[in-house]
Parts: sequence; structure tokens; C-alpha cells
Amino acid sequence: MIEQLPRSHDNVLGFTVSGDITKDDYAVLDPAVAAAVKDSGTVRLLLDLTDFHWEKASAWGADLHFGSEFHKAMECMAIVGDKKWEQWLAKLAQPFYAQEAKYFDSIDEAWAWLES
Repeated sequence: MIEQLPRSHDNVLGFTVSGDITKDDYAVLDPAVAAAVKDSGTVRLLLDLTDFHWEKASAWGADLHFGSEFHKAMECMAIVGDKKWEQWLAKLAQPFYAQEAKYFDSIDEAWAWLES
């Protein structure tokens, strides 16, 4: 499941990503990011992966489409988590999803980075 966080504002958007992600979950993420890009030209994105398990194979196409559609407008991406592989994911996100990506183990630090 992907849910938008209430602290989101303007082109700074945050989402919790939990459980197993399906193609349908992108129906929450894509329109919000598209609206921010339309209004501001760029987006600054936080993904809280603390309760994320996995992405179903059927969602991979939506994931790749998201990356290709928004990569140039994705000013930065903060990945919040508590696992080593999530740190690696932040490194992989930079060339494919965002102009700059960083890993955080604190959601407050991630918001502070995005909002600075």
C-alpha cells in the first residue's frame, strides 16, 4: 500500500510504502507527483519504506514507467528505512529516479533535507 503523508505540501511529497506493492498502488503515487510537477516543475519526494516488504512482479512495469516519466523532474528523493538494502536502494535511485537521492533512518531528518 502507498499512502500520502499529511506533511506533504507544494512540491514536497511524502508517502509511506508498506506491505507488498502492486501495480494499483501507483494510482496514489503517480497522480500526486504529476500534479506537483505540473504546478512547480519539480518534485522532492520522501518514501518511508520502514514497513515495505516487496514489490509484486506485476508492479515492475508501473515502477519503471514512474522512473522514466519523472526522473528529470525529481529534484531529490529521500528514502527512509531501517535495513541495509534500503541504503543501497537510495544509491540506485539516483541515476534512475531522482537527480539526487539519500537514505535516512529518521523521517524527521528526511523531511528536513527535503524542505531545506
